[in-house]
Amino acid sequence: MKPTFCVFITMNPGYAGRSELPDNLKALFRPVAMMVPDYALIGEIMLYSFGFLEGKILAVKMVTTFKLASEQLSSQDHYDYGMRAVRSVINAAGLLKEAHIDDDEHQLLLRALRDVNVPKFLKDDIPLFENIILDIFPGIERPEVNYGNLASAITRACVHYNVQEVDLFLQKVYQLYDTCQVRHGLMIVGPTGGGKTANYRVLAHAMSSLSEEEQYEKVTVDIMNPKSIT
Repeated sequence: MKPTFCVFITMNPGYAGRSELPDNLKALFRPVAMMVPDYALIGEIMLYSFGFLEGKILAVKMVTTFKLASEQLSSQDHYDYGMRAVRSVINAAGLLKEAHIDDDEHQLLLRALRDVNVPKFLKDDIPLFENIILDIFPGIERPEVNYGNLASAITRACVHYNVQEVDLFLQKVYQLYDTCQVRHGLMIVGPTGGGKTANYRVLAHAMSSLSEEEQYEKVTVDIMNPKSIT
């Protein structure tokens, strides 16, 4: 074996889906303790890199929002307030900054926090999260979002699938669209008959119909039955 070859095993005990390393294997490695990174500093640098002028203040507000949410909201397997969540919010804020370069930066971060987090919260947790945001961003109006041609395309898709345009359903379609902008992989979860299939079909149909425009692409759907795979 080459003397320059090293093996590092990253352990995240207590993290969803991870199991402990067996002791006989653990004994062969030297343990190294890691400190929790300074999310505010990382966030500040990343916000500056996206062109935010008030990166320092905004990073503190974002980290405080996550800290309060982790303490006050219910405990769910899919809730995540770690670096991955921070990164998603910053990416969303960066995309918004690019599109609305002259808008108030606090308003952009507020929208990014909402767009990334609200879709995954249970309905009882949403009012709690809204209260946290009101405390941290006092007096800042919620920005109006203009989805342009996507709105009319979604209306046409609803007619195509014979689905009623209920406000709550449309809200979930837009949330799926927003989440797709900042996440590589995602799941739609909910009870039977909750509208999960209708949601992604309507969005896929709407985006495919706008595929000639620059920001949309034709959506390909492959359906696999997990029970048919060994």
